[in-house]
Amino acid sequence: MQISRDLPSGKRKYLFGILLLLSVAAICAAFSMTGSDGFDIARREVVLRRIGDELLIQSGDNTSRVLPVKKIAENEYQIRFENKLTFQPDSLVNTTRRLLAKDPLARDYVVNVLKCDNASVAYGFAISGNKKDDIVPCRGRVQPTACYMINIKFKPTGINTAKSAYLLGGLPLLAFVGFIFLRSVKPQRPLPDSQYTDEFTLGSVLFDAKNRKLIINGKTIDLTGTETRVLRIFALSPNETIERIRLQKEIWEDEGVIVGRSLDMFISKLRKKLELDPHIKIAVVRGKGYKLEISF
Repeated sequence: MQISRDLPSGKRKYLFGILLLLSVAAICAAFSMTGSDGFDIARREVVLRRIGDELLIQSGDNTSRVLPVKKIAENEYQIRFENKLTFQPDSLVNTTRRLLAKDPLARDYVVNVLKCDNASVAYGFAISGNKKDDIVPCRGRVQPTACYMINIKFKPTGINTAKSAYLLGGLPLLAFVGFIFLRSVKPQRPLPDSQYTDEFTLGSVLFDAKNRKLIINGKTIDLTGTETRVLRIFALSPNETIERIRLQKEIWEDEGVIVGRSLDMFISKLRKKLELDPHIKIAVVRGKGYKLEISF
């Protein structure tokens, strides 16, 4: 925040413009990725149907249909068949690997062949972008003719993660830029001239707020930091009632704790230090607060 206020107006606007453009670009990128993601998913489903078609041909079935590919979970699909079939694990592994090699997003995936009647796993294998991590068991054993479903689960490619990151990151950034911009152009209420005063004349008392001292009839009395803050509030509005709650908030709220009895204690200490001048005192205004009374 301080940095934005210290920048010259022109440079500040330039910085805000850059941040705003970056945020808009991030959100636009996310939506453009949405379209690309949809196309890649549709293309993948076509490839999966091709896998099912080749398995039917390998089993000697040239007439029955591959049913529509079903998406059963995020990044997981199911290939179903109209009729029963048989398959050889080697052929299934090779066909799947060959066809999915054309899908740039399908580097890592797990294939499970399930029986339709009880969803038990008849065969399964895992393919990795690093061939050393492939898991391909029980090769060379022909599976009996039955009703099978083939589930293929792909490792998340990061598209959805990146898209969410862009959206979640871009929107707060826009809000942040807007907040800073509003803060920078918000008119600052000028403080009264007396706020810049370090010395106050209260009757015959000289109050040196900067050095935390009272000078009464040539005698110097030291003040604590809190006593100085309390007396300064009174000195800015002499002979005016200062509400108790205002004093508590302005003196202690920044410290996170407001203790009612603390105010009474500091008022009492200030009264004793002001006793040398009978024309100045801190009076209680019942039910409201206090008043610094100065009689001339």
